[in-house]
Amino acid sequence: MSRIEPAEALLTARGLHKSFGDNEVLRGIDLTLHRGEVVVLIGPSGSGKTTVLRSLNGLERPDAGTIAVHDGPDIDFAARPDAKQRFALRDRSAMVFQHHNLFPHLTVLENVIEGPWRVHGRPKDEVVAEAQVLLARVGLADKENARPHQLSGGQQQRVGIVRALALKPDLLLFDEPTSALDPELVGEVLLVIKELADEGWTMAVVTHELSFAREAADHVLFLDAGVVVEEGPPEKLFSAPQHERTQRFLTRIMRPLDGA
Repeated sequence: MSRIEPAEALLTARGLHKSFGDNEVLRGIDLTLHRGEVVVLIGPSGSGKTTVLRSLNGLERPDAGTIAVHDGPDIDFAARPDAKQRFALRDRSAMVFQHHNLFPHLTVLENVIEGPWRVHGRPKDEVVAEAQVLLARVGLADKENARPHQLSGGQQQRVGIVRALALKPDLLLFDEPTSALDPELVGEVLLVIKELADEGWTMAVVTHELSFAREAADHVLFLDAGVVVEEGPPEKLFSAPQHERTQRFLTRIMRPLDGA
């Protein structure tokens, strides 16, 4: 059941197209994210899910389509926006990647404060205090002076999440945040993301963890071959998918889980 009441749209994407050479990765993607909503993108590898996230963050420049964010920016990619416009889009969101991408020469605390302090120019004492609160929140208060190589994969990914939160974004983007983890570490990262969802963060999550999608999502999109094949609330999409392609995907993915 959805945790949110109807709210204003934070971000609206319409008609996103993207090709890499002859490979058309996105073929007219529409997506709306409302404040406090968790949207989960599922689908087979190569379906365009990560490219959608990177487009929402300004890391990827679609060939066509528009992205509008409440209170700006409003970008028409067919008009070939410059880097400044895409950076304005990036300022509204923060992404947590498959791999932690922590700076190996910095401590945990230094990794967390790097963005808000050095990039955004906020006072160091202020961002350090906020970072320490965030680290404690995810159970890493005693790791602030550790280097990334001294942490488990799950701990590193939790630092990655804290680093994103420290930027105080309007939108959190997760690109398969557990895919690089050992199975026994997946739960600790999903728990943090679920807690953020319960707190009302606006999030778009690409994941293969369908049990997480069922529990945490307000809205699920199933992508295949660069299009949104089907979308809807998780209780409807997972229990009674309408499209044959969605049915085949869910049967193939969920049968091993049900038989475990």
